[in-house]
Amino acid sequence: MDQVTLAFPIWIIVLDYLLGAAMWTLIGRFGMSLFLRPDSDFFFNKAFQWLTDPLLRIWAPITPAFLVVVMRPLYVAWFIYMLRFYVVPLLFGYSVMGVLSFPLESEVAHFIYDLGNLLTTKK
Repeated sequence: MDQVTLAFPIWIIVLDYLLGAAMWTLIGRFGMSLFLRPDSDFFFNKAFQWLTDPLLRIWAPITPAFLVVVMRPLYVAWFIYMLRFYVVPLLFGYSVMGVLSFPLESEVAHFIYDLGNLLTTKK
C-alpha cells in the first residue's frame, strides 16, 4: 500500500476502493445469478443482492429496458469500470496506465504475487 499512497492522495484511493468494491460485487452477483435462482436461500446470494440492489435502482433510469434482468448487474459494473478508468483520472489529473493503475487491483495483484513467492520459496 505504501507505493499506492505515495502515488495518489488518500481520498482518491478511498474513492477507487469504494467504486472497485461496488464493481466487483456487481460482477459477483452476475456470476452467482448464472447458477442460482434469484430467490435462492444461499447466504452470499442474499448478501450480494442486498448490497447491489440500491446500485441497480440508482442506475435503472439509464439501463435499457430490453436488457435481460440477469445482465443488469454486469451492465452497471461496466459503467463503474468506465468511471474508474476514464472519468476519475480525468477529473483528478492523473494518467491512466493500465488495469494495474487501479489501486484496489494493484494491491490485490501484489498480495497474490507475495503469497506466491511465500509459498514457492524454499527455505
